[in-house]
Amino acid sequence: MSIRPAIAFARIATPKKGSVVVLTAEGGGLSQAAVACDSQGILKKAFSIAEFTGKLASSVEVLAPGGTEYDRLVAVGTGKPDALDERAWMRLGGAAFAAAKKTGEISIVAEIEGADVTADDVAALAFGALLGAYAFDRYKTKKDNTKATAAKPAKVTILCANPAAAKKAFATAEAVADGVVLARDLVNEPANILGTLEFAEKAKELEKLDVKVEILTEKEMKKLGMGALLGVAQGSVRPPRLAIMQWNGGKPKDKPIAFVGKGVVFDSGGISIKPAGGMEDMKGDMGGAAAVTGLMHALAARKAKANVVGIIGLVENMLDGNAQRPGDIVTSMSGQTIEVLNTDAEGRLVLADALWYCNERFKPGFIVNLATLTGAIIVALGSEYAGLFSNNDELANRLVQAGTDSGERLWRMPLGPEYDKIIDSKNADMKNTGGRNAGSITAAQFLQRFVKDTPWAHLDIAGTAMGSPSNEINQSWASGYGVRLLDRLVRDHYEG
Repeated sequence: MSIRPAIAFARIATPKKGSVVVLTAEGGGLSQAAVACDSQGILKKAFSIAEFTGKLASSVEVLAPGGTEYDRLVAVGTGKPDALDERAWMRLGGAAFAAAKKTGEISIVAEIEGADVTADDVAALAFGALLGAYAFDRYKTKKDNTKATAAKPAKVTILCANPAAAKKAFATAEAVADGVVLARDLVNEPANILGTLEFAEKAKELEKLDVKVEILTEKEMKKLGMGALLGVAQGSVRPPRLAIMQWNGGKPKDKPIAFVGKGVVFDSGGISIKPAGGMEDMKGDMGGAAAVTGLMHALAARKAKANVVGIIGLVENMLDGNAQRPGDIVTSMSGQTIEVLNTDAEGRLVLADALWYCNERFKPGFIVNLATLTGAIIVALGSEYAGLFSNNDELANRLVQAGTDSGERLWRMPLGPEYDKIIDSKNADMKNTGGRNAGSITAAQFLQRFVKDTPWAHLDIAGTAMGSPSNEINQSWASGYGVRLLDRLVRDHYEG
């Protein structure tokens, strides 16, 4: 695994050595602190040669600038300073860390000509640097012979006007960053390493943060009547598990809010087997469960003032002589029967029992579930937005706003009785697929049958949790999508 950079804060001064990053507003203007770092005027000359204009997250560097002891002097563009929001500051942090080549001693001068830089801005900058530093290289026995793979972590010092306030603001951001990193690690791990039992142990480790964790076994789930979830698992030698995580940071009388994640640690498609091409990516079919686990870590680490339940259904969808067959009919925990027309539409079966269990036991104020559920949502939205389906406008609107603010964006998709009819079955209460047309919508309609009237939202993150476009804060195949989004939702609306 990549080595996490050590981040510190100090008052603005002129660094003596290492890699130095200054921020440059659109048009190439340098702050007083930046001018002091560029005492020879080398950067200004480089701006002209490189046609650098200060566009957001662009950069120009000078190696071993004369008259200094610096390894490199880097300018990172901020765009128009009055347009900088939290997401833009995160991008600046990731770009600054990447431009400084991710290692050694790095100083980032958080000052912009003609603009006020707040402690929250600096915290977002540091947050972006942390996320941008992430790389998954645990299984590489031969490292590139570069500083980027050196054994020592980079030391990043952010020079700012109020380091004490920035450090305090960063404490919250750092907790969320740790949750994102946990989610990325879980999705990136190969399926031979991270099975159902190993994932359950990862959830159990949250007890160190005072999260209450229960793990239901196959026997206990059978007793509860979770025939939908268990049907998916029956073809694998790996036993299913249901992990229940509770963070009680709110008032005892407050209703909990709940997050449920699909945790298919590997999805072969079962008897309705997937094509070979790209099947290796199905190690990431537990992106929803990873996001819920990372979220619970973030909330507990920052001591969120809310009562939160996280539930993940952990199974492996494999094919053997005992595997579920197309045409089988299973009985869910709710008592509703499901005709399994396609064993590759398995995630909704796992979620059906997890959602029902969550609703019946905890009676939450709302439920949000996350799942890498359908390829159809990728066809509709690509990898920039996740699909949002909801039975509650207030919850949906709050999620969309949290997505806009965090940069993990959502696009609301329709639900309706006309779509519901598509999954009615002649042989059971419903079938688990309605075919190709409106595939992501009929999957959501299926899930809606297991939440009663509880405010609920389904996030289809198939295009955003893995294989999404790289950017300044993520160069990894796994993005950790959902952790920042849902932490923002909780922070803005559900903390006492």
